[in-house]
Amino acid sequence: MIVELEKHRERAKELDALLNETAQAFNTEALGDELDQLHREMEAPDFWQNLERAQKVNQRIKVVTERTSGIEQLRKRIEDLNDLCDICDEEDDRSLLAEIEKELDDLSERIGSLHLSTLLRGEFDANDCILSLHAGAGGTEAQDWTEMLYRMYTRYCERHGYAVKELDFLEGDEAGVKSVTFEVSGENAYGYLKAERGVHRLVRISPFDSSARRHTSFASLDVMPELEGEGDFEINSEDLRIDTYRAGGAGGQHVNRTDSAVRITHLPSGIVAQCQNERSQVQNKETAMRMLRARLAELKEREAMERMADIKGELKKIEWGSQIRSYVFHPYSMVKDHRTSYEVGNTDTVMDGDLDGFITAFLQKM
Repeated sequence: MIVELEKHRERAKELDALLNETAQAFNTEALGDELDQLHREMEAPDFWQNLERAQKVNQRIKVVTERTSGIEQLRKRIEDLNDLCDICDEEDDRSLLAEIEKELDDLSERIGSLHLSTLLRGEFDANDCILSLHAGAGGTEAQDWTEMLYRMYTRYCERHGYAVKELDFLEGDEAGVKSVTFEVSGENAYGYLKAERGVHRLVRISPFDSSARRHTSFASLDVMPELEGEGDFEINSEDLRIDTYRAGGAGGQHVNRTDSAVRITHLPSGIVAQCQNERSQVQNKETAMRMLRARLAELKEREAMERMADIKGELKKIEWGSQIRSYVFHPYSMVKDHRTSYEVGNTDTVMDGDLDGFITAFLQKM
């Protein structure tokens, strides 16, 4: 028992060091000063006159409070765990070992997740984001794969408490999805999900092939940060072409009866944003403009990353045909990320939204 107990104490010591490193990275002292400043701003008589600013302040207070109090709570749990180790040793109570190990596992997961968020230092990492999935060549096969990925990402969001709102949806000809655009809201949504941007490749026995042959399918994912307000982009109306059309698919009486769907093309960049899922043309136009700004922000960040890669002597392009990850269902079971070499043998858990390992490996390599 003494050997096991010493291992647990050593592990608790390592977790305490990681937590201190995390607190230092967050600069908890500066966070405390920021929290005081935000509370003073909130107490001003005219605070609620600017509703947009008031909402931002409240949201930031929530984030800072959760971060600072979360670190203190974890510190207290490590202290309590060390006390439990002492009791286990003094009373020679072997039954406490399982409780200690369980607490260590939970602390390891929570502190590891908190530490991972210190790697999110990008300009837009804290923002919400917009994801767009597009089926590659291959008809029904690729469209079915796109629908599977859509489910995978919605399940990932559920696991992490992120809200998902569908913005645009184009169903497949026979099955699946041709394309889908959806908004993900929550702290650091873009910081984590930007790791998923790229082409995803599936190898499996096709359920649509009567000869049960093996097929390879592709789908691409775009991940764009959602900007607060107007962002840093001034978009001239002369640079836009706005088209309206009748929305397709299920959605209520307004679908297919009025030209409520909106497609906006940014002529200088060729970027296109479209939305048909809101109830009116005005709402669809507003959402499409938000999507356009997000795409421009993503383009800006990508160009900055490519310039940095040039300086470092390597340039990794995100383009069609250069898949970031392969999902193999047959003749064996494996999901492998080609950028980090991280792989998982259980494809079911991955398709059920367990992407943390892939995202962690990507962020650690950046």
